[in-house]
Amino acid sequence: MVKSRPILTKSITSSLIYTAADFSSQTIAGTSSEHYDLIRTGRMAGYGMIILGPSLHFWFNFMSKVFPKRDLLTTLKKIMMGQTIYGPIMTVVFFSVNACLQGETGAEITARLKRDLIPTFINGVMYWPICDFVTFKFIPVHLQPLVSNSFSYLWTVYMTYMASLEKPDTTPN
Repeated sequence: MVKSRPILTKSITSSLIYTAADFSSQTIAGTSSEHYDLIRTGRMAGYGMIILGPSLHFWFNFMSKVFPKRDLLTTLKKIMMGQTIYGPIMTVVFFSVNACLQGETGAEITARLKRDLIPTFINGVMYWPICDFVTFKFIPVHLQPLVSNSFSYLWTVYMTYMASLEKPDTTPN
């Protein structure tokens, strides 16, 4: 399926990983089984299906065209591109889309981004370069989004937790 229907396959995989990660996140946060937020899980699944799956497909194909080699220097370049372009953009998109779907206003979304982006970027810099190194160095390009999705399970547990934090205060001090 990865070769015959690559975007659909990667989208479904991403959706399933986001679903499982959100259930895990809610369990870790102490949500009881009768109080699981299925709407939240649906938002996460939809994000994985509609945004992350397709974007990963195009991002990894783009990276393999721009940097076709798999040597150490090329792998490091791909990691830097991910840390400076793809990662930050997708983090902003994730927080913004999730907040918008929860009915937050523009001011609330902006306050959330101000509060949550820097800690998320810092944690991402500690997590993703190792994952990206393995992915770019050792995995064939057509399987890279799926491997990245596998690594993203733990990251998504963290991201869904961050996205579930209470709205930040938007009243002027």
